Amino acid sequence: MRIGIEGQRLFRSKKHGMDMVALELIRNLQKIDQKNEYVIFIKPDEDDTCLKETSRFQIVRLEGGFYPLWEQISLPKAAKDAGCQILHCTSNTAPVNTSIPLVVTLHDIIYMESSYGQILSGSGTTYQKFGNAYRRMIVPKVVRKSRKIITVSHFEKDRIGEFFGMKGDSRLEAVYNGVSEHFKPVTDGSTLQRVKEKYHLPDHFFFFLGNTDPKKNTRGTLKAYSDFLKQHGGDTRLVMLDYDRVELEKILGEIGDQTLADRIVLTGYVVNTDLPAIYSQCSVFLYPSLRESFGIPMLEAMACGVPVITSNTSSMPEVSGDAALLINPYNPKEITDAMIKLSTDNELRKQLMAKGVIQAAKFSWKSMAEKVMEIYSGIH
Repeated sequence: MRIGIEGQRLFRSKKHGMDMVALELIRNLQKIDQKNEYVIFIKPDEDDTCLKETSRFQIVRLEGGFYPLWEQISLPKAAKDAGCQILHCTSNTAPVNTSIPLVVTLHDIIYMESSYGQILSGSGTTYQKFGNAYRRMIVPKVVRKSRKIITVSHFEKDRIGEFFGMKGDSRLEAVYNGVSEHFKPVTDGSTLQRVKEKYHLPDHFFFFLGNTDPKKNTRGTLKAYSDFLKQHGGDTRLVMLDYDRVELEKILGEIGDQTLADRIVLTGYVVNTDLPAIYSQCSVFLYPSLRESFGIPMLEAMACGVPVITSNTSSMPEVSGDAALLINPYNPKEITDAMIKLSTDNELRKQLMAKGVIQAAKFSWKSMAEKVMEIYSGIH
């Protein structure tokens, strides 16, 4: 069988969640699939060549302009010209006019939900708002057209089933994401020091993957950290990945604590292979999102032996099991209390660290790729 995989953003230098999922899927299919042929469609805006062609894996650098035009016009034509018998689109959307059987990875439907729409109102970047509007227009059509819909947790499978009236529909399957093998405790002193100097890491810090997406709960986290310093004191700082200084100061003004800026380190974009050394040096990983379909970063932190604070909502209890300290993300006081608890209770820290390593080991990209292969083989 000849299978096309959409990987339009894979060669960009700054990869994020869905990009990494698609990349790990393809890398593991290259290792385990000795039967099918694949055509990977890349949008060549940048050139971080993170994949190599093999005898069974062809990479097509496909021009086509603005992403919706690339996806709706250039991609289906290229897939047809390449003789693809299946087209797997990996990032929520897909071409709606194609005769090729579609498999779609629908990571979440957060942008479709009215409750999240209220959170989004007036929030996020222009790019994020456009992306959500495009998804709201395209995803219902894609759901009706797809032969298989893959999502990343049973929580999200239930949400999609309820929203689109698909409960019990055999087209919808949950396939867990994995944790990359390089996520493990880093003990090499030179590596730790190199990463510490590169990103200007302090000696003691909480680590938070905040960004401008409202679901990440950056405002609530900063309010909780402000209260932590007022109640607990100490020299624990907050390290935030890939966040803008102007946006930070705006939120600090909203919570009424501009002095907090001196306690926060903004790393800029962090190369994925540097993340284990950051996790390994932090005291606690903060993941108090309002809504997630899976939550790869908390498993990465667990695999590196770090205690995790995460939310008691959406998929996070399902994925974290009993290996994280769960809080209500809408209540900053609970986040603060959890920070204090993990800063003072060494026994609890040890328990969560040990449980976290075990929990993270349950999720592998190889297992994910094997299940996706089974889905491909069931399409005729």
